[in-house]
Amino acid sequence: MSAITESRPPAADAGVPTSPADRGPVRMTGRQRLVLTLLLGAQFMVAVDFSILNVALPVVGAGLGFSLADLQWIATSFALAAAGFTLLFGRIADLVGRKRMFIGGMAVLGLSSALGGLATSPEMLLVARVLQGLATAAVTPAGLALLTTAFKEGPLRERALGLNGALMSAGFTAGAILGGLLSDLLSWRWAFFINVPVAALIVALAPSVITDSRPARRPKLDIPGAIAVTGGLLLLVFGLTQAGEHGWTTPTTLASLVAGLVLLVSFWFVEKRAAEPLVPTRVLKRRNVIWGNWAGLVAFVTETSLVFLLTLYLQEVLGYSPLATGLAFGVLGIGTVIGGTLGGRAVGRFGTRATIMYGGIVQAAATLALVALGTSGAWIWLLLAATFVGGVGNMLVIVGFMVTATSGLPDEEQGLATGLATMTQQVGITLGIPVMSAIATAQMGSSTGTDAVLSGVTTAIFVNALLVLAGALLAGAFLGRRKGDAGEQGGESSQSSQPADSSPSSKSAKSAKSSRADRADLVA
Repeated sequence: MSAITESRPPAADAGVPTSPADRGPVRMTGRQRLVLTLLLGAQFMVAVDFSILNVALPVVGAGLGFSLADLQWIATSFALAAAGFTLLFGRIADLVGRKRMFIGGMAVLGLSSALGGLATSPEMLLVARVLQGLATAAVTPAGLALLTTAFKEGPLRERALGLNGALMSAGFTAGAILGGLLSDLLSWRWAFFINVPVAALIVALAPSVITDSRPARRPKLDIPGAIAVTGGLLLLVFGLTQAGEHGWTTPTTLASLVAGLVLLVSFWFVEKRAAEPLVPTRVLKRRNVIWGNWAGLVAFVTETSLVFLLTLYLQEVLGYSPLATGLAFGVLGIGTVIGGTLGGRAVGRFGTRATIMYGGIVQAAATLALVALGTSGAWIWLLLAATFVGGVGNMLVIVGFMVTATSGLPDEEQGLATGLATMTQQVGITLGIPVMSAIATAQMGSSTGTDAVLSGVTTAIFVNALLVLAGALLAGAFLGRRKGDAGEQGGESSQSSQPADSSPSSKSAKSAKSSRADRADLVA
């Protein structure tokens, strides 16, 4: 990875003005590049796991004897564990050490992948998928917290988060392509086995490469809060998957969704009364946390469900094979990588609010163009162009979301911040497909022909575009601007009251503090 050069913000704690040399270029050190490579490799591997089995599900089911009705549990069992335990594991990582949680999660991911590859029954495979989901819930927030503490707020963190977002999104696309290739050329079992050497390499290198970070004082774990939020998320994700499979009005779907929402509402009141809450309510009230995670939720809901809708279009309308479908999404992957590499620069230059808002508008426009898709094979060129542009816009939103959601919080709360951000990601991935599937199915009615599928897909795509646009405009309206929200972003420390002093040293210190506040405003 090439060295990254950015401008250094003025020193905030110096008692004298910074010289031009002090504000010279900052170059990522060799150790930082190694840490970044290791952590990004882990996040890419986790992202691949989300989608690598999608195109191979029928083959897996036939090989192990899954019934058609039970096939969904290969994906659902993973999603339940990954989404339900992310916030809890993110907080536990703050308590026991993020490095320990990261390495332990990668070890479990490698072992569970080996178990999945060796599975001889549906039950054995589902156990492996649950363990993979739990490992993902541990690795993702711990890895992000290690990343944000290795790179302090500023240009290098923005660049690192941009690369992280790009590789994670590219991982979803690479998973679809790899799943098709491995299933066609070797066996679906290699979709599991491919993780084993990568996990082993990361576990071997991480102890000597990564520096741990944890709070100076280890608080107690909020058990009631952990039970409420984990149970609520599990029930909510289960209800969403049941809605996509059986409809929104079935008793199981309604009971799960209602019970999940009740537990999540009760979580708020539990946290208000807890001496050492799992998620302090003051954090949940912060504008950057609320609207940053809102933007991230919309970004993941819309892009993952769009891939599902376009998969239906490519296979049911244009007649593409699973492998050809995966390859078609390679253009989307290129767009997301470009968007991720541009995202850090855009945040540094324009701020997170503008990056999220205009990235969302670009994604919405590109998605809206897909409403014109028809039954001719020539429409593939519109699909490729629109998914490329939309991928760039979507990744700008995701980078802005990640920077916003992790800014203005001390290092000891980075596990909490990244846990919230990862939970948003997981719920968004799970929520999008059943919602858009329900819209497409309602439009198709009882018809199953090519024209009916196309009508259902384009209607859902239109709703998808409107949702992106609404999400971008709301985030733009309520996220903090460049000035005036430093306190909300964590700038209170830079504006703490000091005794009046007219001495030159005092004035220079105030100037330095003002620069720090401006920096906080920039990432607001």
